[in-house]
Parts: sequence; structure tokens; C-alpha cells
Amino acid sequence: MSFPVGSKVIDTMFGLPDAPGLTAAYESFKGLYRDRESRDFAMPAQYMFRNIPDIDNLADPVGWAVEQMDKFNIEKALIGVNPMGTLHEVARDRFADRFIFDIGLDPNYGMDEVRRLRQLTKEYDVRAASVFPCGCDPQVPINDKRMYVMYAACIDLGLPIFVNAGVPGPRVPMYPQLVEHIDEVCWFFPELKFVMRHGAHPWEDLAVSLMVKYPNLYYSTSAFAPKFYPKAIVDYANTRGADKIIYAGYFPMGLSLERIFGDMQSVGFADHVWPKFLYENAKRLLGLG
Repeated sequence: MSFPVGSKVIDTMFGLPDAPGLTAAYESFKGLYRDRESRDFAMPAQYMFRNIPDIDNLADPVGWAVEQMDKFNIEKALIGVNPMGTLHEVARDRFADRFIFDIGLDPNYGMDEVRRLRQLTKEYDVRAASVFPCGCDPQVPINDKRMYVMYAACIDLGLPIFVNAGVPGPRVPMYPQLVEHIDEVCWFFPELKFVMRHGAHPWEDLAVSLMVKYPNLYYSTSAFAPKFYPKAIVDYANTRGADKIIYAGYFPMGLSLERIFGDMQSVGFADHVWPKFLYENAKRLLGLG
């Protein structure tokens, strides 16, 4: 079936158009770069994306973002609490019914990071935590002992954790995000709801095998234009994995909503998969019932 236009959507990776905040966040990666070109990129994986949305000079960035959500029936969006910006506060105060929050974690900070997570859950409607293992400085592998502290905290708080898996877009070493590391984590923490972010490429078949093996392992489609969704993931969703594949965009970091939803027509999901992929799986995982 083709994409059902007008379907309700929950976006599990949405960004606010905070150009200064995004630029400041990207600066944190620069200590990991060794090539000169990467240091001049406006966003860490700029070589991979074309027509990155222009988000400068908006009079009401959060209001504008909500208007874009309305155009594409995005009922709720999961956004990060950006310590280098302030728009997340505006989103919380003006649009509490439209935004839920994700706390990005750096496991290098240990218990201080756990305390920060706990405090922010009191201030925001926090529904998830996240880690970019290859983007931490120093890097932190998915199965590292520093990550175990974050996983335990998420279980204790009842939060799923979104973790980048597979070859990273920025030109930094990929070892921390080897998909095979996830096997150990899911084995040791059977209660943990673990969501693979950013594709698990090129180990999509392994990602599927692990999702079959572990009931609390999921996959989100962040950072991929829909026409590039991996075949292994689409096939899995259409067979036994309809409850495991979750929509995530990459707006405005790398993709426009027009590009994302325009491309949806090329995705070969079966009829029963679409409402789960776009809405129901995220609603259940994030506790929005």
C-alpha cells in the first residue's frame, strides 16, 4: 500500500529551528575530527545531505515548527533539551500538548549525568533518553561500562533509550556503534527498552536478527530519507516486525518535512504496518496512552 496521506504521526526525532543552538552543539564534535573539511562543515555529516533546510532568522521559531507539524499531521514530536539553546523552554511553556522531551546523555560524566537526567524529568515531560556513542569525546562504545550506568538509570526511570547504531555520518571512528555490541546490552538488561537510531548501516540484517531475539529492542528510521529505508527493515516490518519499527525524521538537522513525506510514497510497507510505524508504536513505547 502507498503512504496513507492524512495519517496521524508521532515524530521520534524532531528538532527545533535553533540555528545558534545547533551550531554550538555541533562544535562539541570537532575535537574528534582529523580531516580539515569536517571542521568547516555547518553540520557534522554535511557531505551526506543536500538541501538542508534553511532555519535562520525566524521571528517565532517554535510557532513556525508547530505550523510545519500541522501541515504533515505530526501530533507530537520528541525533541531534545538543548543545553546550548532556549527554544525547548518555549516549546514546554507554549506548546505542552505538542512536544515531549528527550535528554541527550554523555556517559563520560557518570553519576553527574544521572543526576542531571533525574532533575530534568522533574522539569519537562521527559519520555526518553539518548546517546550518540561515536559523538562523545572520548567516545563510548554501546556496551561500555560507562553506558551501563545510563541504562540502569533509564530502567529505574521507566525511559526508553535511543542510541545511534552503525557507521556514523560524521568522519569519526565507527567502533563504538558496532551493532553487535547491542547483543550484550539486551542480554544483560532485559527490561531496557533500547531503540536503534540512524540506520544500523551496514548491519541491518544483524539488527533484524537481534530484534527477533530481544523483545525490547526497536529500530527508528532517523536520518534516512524514506526512499533509502533499508530493504531488510521494510521486509521485517511487513512480516513479524510491525511492532518494532518506529518513524523518526531528521528535521531540520538534515531533511525537510516535504522531502520526508514526499518520499513516503516509495516505501513498500503493508497496509497494517503504516499506522503502527507512524503512530502506534511510538505512542506505546513513549507511554503516551
